[in-house]
Formats: sequence, C-alpha cells, structure tokens
Amino acid sequence: MADFSIGDKLRLTVFGQSHGPAVGCVIDGFPAGRTIDRDRLAAFMARRAPGQNAWSTPRKEADEPEILSGLNEKGQTCGAPIAVLIRNTNTRSGDYAALQALPRPGHADLAAWRKYGKAWDGRGGGAFSARLTAPVCFAGALCMQELERLGVSLAAHIARVGGILDAVPDTVQPALPLYAPGAFPVIDEEKGEKMRQEIEKARQAGDSVDGDVRCLVTGLRPGLGGPYFGGLEGKISQALFGIPAVKGVQFGDTRRYGSENNDAYRVQNGSVVSSTNHCGGILGGISTGMPLHFLVSFKPTPSIALPQQTVDLRTMKEGALTVQGRHDPCVVPRAVPVVEAVTALMLTDLMLQGE
Repeated sequence: MADFSIGDKLRLTVFGQSHGPAVGCVIDGFPAGRTIDRDRLAAFMARRAPGQNAWSTPRKEADEPEILSGLNEKGQTCGAPIAVLIRNTNTRSGDYAALQALPRPGHADLAAWRKYGKAWDGRGGGAFSARLTAPVCFAGALCMQELERLGVSLAAHIARVGGILDAVPDTVQPALPLYAPGAFPVIDEEKGEKMRQEIEKARQAGDSVDGDVRCLVTGLRPGLGGPYFGGLEGKISQALFGIPAVKGVQFGDTRRYGSENNDAYRVQNGSVVSSTNHCGGILGGISTGMPLHFLVSFKPTPSIALPQQTVDLRTMKEGALTVQGRHDPCVVPRAVPVVEAVTALMLTDLMLQGE
C-alpha cells in the first residue's frame, strides 16, 4: 500500500505539501448517484481550518475545495474518481529556511531527511504537515453523509487538554451531537474554558500542550470487521495513526478486575445488548452492535518557540534552535473533525465491502 493512500473498496489518496501550490485528494469507489450537501461539507471543513481563534495557528486558509472530477452535470457523484484541490494561499516559506539543516526535536524533520535526503521539502513540514488533513476532512465529510443514509452517526469531542478532563459521555446510549454547532468541542463548557486557558498558558510561554480526542459511533450494525488481522480496531487504528501527532489509540476502557470490566448481557426488544460498554463496541475484532467508542492521544506540537537543542546536519555539530513560523499551541481542538473524518472514511470503506 502506498504511503499516501488508504482503503480497499473506497480508496483515498492525498497529495501535496504544506507550502506547495495546493493539497488535495482523489477518492475512488464512492457510490454513484449521491447528491453532495455542499453547505454541510463546507461547515465541516471550517471546523478544521486554521486562523480562526487564539488556540490555533494564525495561518489563514479558506480551505475551499475545488471538485475537479467525479460529478455529473446534475452535481451528483457519477462513479468516476472524485478529485479535489485545495489551494494554499497563505504560506511563509522563509520561516522554515533553516529547518532543512536544523531538524526540529519531536518533528519528522530528521526522519524525513534520513529517508529522502536533501531532496525533501521541509517548508512547513512538507508532505508530513497536518495541512494534508484538509483534504482528508473533505473525504470524511463526504463519507459522513453516506453513513447517515445507512443510519450511522458519529461525533468526537476533546476528552483532555493537559491535565483537564472533559465530562465522559454515556457510552451505552450516547446523545449525539455532543455539543452545539460552532462551539468549542467539549461536553462541559466550564471544562472547555479551563482547556482554553491551559492552551493560552502554553502559547504565552512559547510552549505547547498535549491532549486526547474521544470519538463515538452509533447505529453501527453488529458483525463488521473480523478476527485477528481483519479486526475493526486495526482497520480504524491504521488510519488514525496517519493523522500527524497521534501517539496512541484506545478502544473502550479497562477496569482492574474482569468482574468489573466484563459487559453483562441482557435482552432488550428481542435483541441481546450489554448493560455497560467497556469493550468499546468491539469484541474479537468485530462490532457488537453497541456504540463504538475510542480515545485518540495527541502529543504536544513539536514546533515551539522555546530554544531547543538540535544538530546542524551540514556540520554535524550540536547547536540551539528557535523555531519560527505559525503553529498550533495545541493540535487537539482542530483534530476533533479530523478524527471524525478518518473514522467515517474507514467505516464507509468497510460497509461498502459488505462485511
């Protein structure tokens, strides 16, 4: 499988670099005859777009997708690959001139240099940049509309920023959506205000802060996925780890003893359900019919304004680095729609396979 592609029946390929002319994607295998709700798609992408508030990078990008192919004259999907272009309009490549030789600690700079040598594009992180999550969000927003047709709903929220935890939703009968449209993506607004203060504290210090995103899916039929290497957790996790800064994924939750962790079964309206949902809606790699829920952990943004020790690759001597450029003091708020998008993409791929 290519590094920038994922999916089987529904396949997504992303392309572009952070400071190139554009980023974009090609979506192959999306069902024909679907009318895209452009307003909802734009609203979804706006949740990820930069430059809108104090807790994100000041880089401003409209993130307006140009659909180059895949639609007929009626605006419906026609079965051809859907090609999308998103122009980069607010780049400042000069901020990254030194980084070609001075790798940022915690970033992909050194790994990219070792793999691609002097040819790699270090401007804004190049192809390793979270800028490429913009076309991912386009694909995911499209898939969310398809999932709704199939009776599946999903939503994510900020579960943690630093040491501040959001309220935990009901994982047996979650009430979706989790927060009002346009709001800071938390369940408890008081906790959300503390998170914003924590992010601003890190920004003022020239630092960054980590956090978690929790995602929930309802309406997923039982039997999706498979055992061992065909497991639903593995399929979703592979895509989630493609999101920059993701360092951990946990499905469900755990308890100290089996008697506490096991979800007791009961009969409800002629079907077998569980009283709790510690398994996260998956057992043996297969969906149980209960809501799917998992936690995605994001590391702190590696590009910080504080001095850091690095190595000059031209001289192989140690030295100090102060990162220039525009960066999120915490990636988690803008990562919420990205987690939703990736989840929607993988679930749509599996459901189209008829598993």
